[in-house]
Amino acid sequence: MDYPPPPYRIKMVEAIELLPRDKREKALKRANYNIFNLKAEEVFIDFLTDSGTGAMSQEQWASLMLGDESYAHARSFERFQKQVQEFTGLRYVIPTHQGRAAENVLFGTLLAERPGSLVVSNQSFDTTVGHILYNKAKPQDIVIEEGLDPQKELPFKGNIDLEKLVEILEDPTKDVSVITLVLTNNAGGGQPVSFENIAATAKIAKKYGIPFFLDIARIVENSYFIQQREKGFSGKSLKEIVKKTCQLADGVWMSAKKDGYVNIGGFIALKDEELANKLKERLILFEGFPTYGGLAGRDLEAIATGLEQAVSDEKIVRHRISQVAYLHARLKERGIPVVNPPGGHAVFIDAKSFLPHIPPEQFPAHALTCALYLEGGIRGVEIGSLMFGREEDGKFIPAPMEFVRLAIPRRVYEKGHFDYVAKVFEKIKEIKHTLTGYRITEEPELLRHFLCKLEPIK
Repeated sequence: MDYPPPPYRIKMVEAIELLPRDKREKALKRANYNIFNLKAEEVFIDFLTDSGTGAMSQEQWASLMLGDESYAHARSFERFQKQVQEFTGLRYVIPTHQGRAAENVLFGTLLAERPGSLVVSNQSFDTTVGHILYNKAKPQDIVIEEGLDPQKELPFKGNIDLEKLVEILEDPTKDVSVITLVLTNNAGGGQPVSFENIAATAKIAKKYGIPFFLDIARIVENSYFIQQREKGFSGKSLKEIVKKTCQLADGVWMSAKKDGYVNIGGFIALKDEELANKLKERLILFEGFPTYGGLAGRDLEAIATGLEQAVSDEKIVRHRISQVAYLHARLKERGIPVVNPPGGHAVFIDAKSFLPHIPPEQFPAHALTCALYLEGGIRGVEIGSLMFGREEDGKFIPAPMEFVRLAIPRRVYEKGHFDYVAKVFEKIKEIKHTLTGYRITEEPELLRHFLCKLEPIK
């Protein structure tokens, strides 16, 4: 397949360089085989994340110059608050410096007196899991069964399993403190969640009196899929769908570094004033005064502009989804086992299928991530047993899936870059039988994939 030309012109460029193979080998070894430790200048094409790595619009850059840097109740906060209220339809707005900061404030408050309780979700992503565990609670993911099948074609593979949710809530031995949905479902392949599923989850949460929150980092992309795939939404605008979705929940949190098209920033938006006031107490301790929340006034301005543009010009998200679909198609036609259908922000490769000779405890997706860098200078990220695997009673519990995620930054790369990535995968396919697994030599207690050291198994 092909995709339409970008709905923008490029006004500034940044030079990138593909280092020679021997220098890439030295760089990876120096990084202790952890791609997070590679220097940016050592990477040719960077698909590590789409968080804060996109290109802002000229209007966003202009907004930076309007920043009011007053400590309390700056003009920029007033504009930011108004735009978030318009975007979400929720009254109480709390700025944070990014999504995981919002998680710290939110879960640090909601879980403070609920040790051992469950946070039930379709599939919580890494930092969310980290904050849940840090607060002595337990994450429980119950994405629908089809969502665990990389090859299954389904329009909304990110949906939560509603029957399992009711079973958990009916179980008197389980204490559920929060229900969340991630839109789109990042850990499951960037798969969308239907409006019907979100509404049904909200209804169940209300019946059982459980707080219901949405991670809306990529809600514009999720809303695009709802618009294109769900009955009754083809005539709705993205702005309408985003707001209707947010209003189903008690509150939302957002890393604006994704669908807000900024390099830094996030927020929490809520219906309940009492909870908002509790969150502000923690916000002041960890982020800052409630009208800046760890952000400069110029950042608040850029987020406000980004949110406004994200739902007012549908060509932006349509082109982005087309880019993901294009790379997905280029890899699929070369026999690379990709997660179907293509998701919203990234292409996911099924490393378990691609490298069946490497067992989960030797991290096949990480092995493929390292090979991708060595063969082509491309940085992706492992979403598998290195990120989500764990030890229980001395036994290794692997992640349900072993993925390599190629997260595409917004308005940064073009067709030639994607064609190059496909050629590198073609080369790796020829030598995949020679790839070996990895072992961890050093790791922290939480979120080990960010800081751990590894070595290849020979």
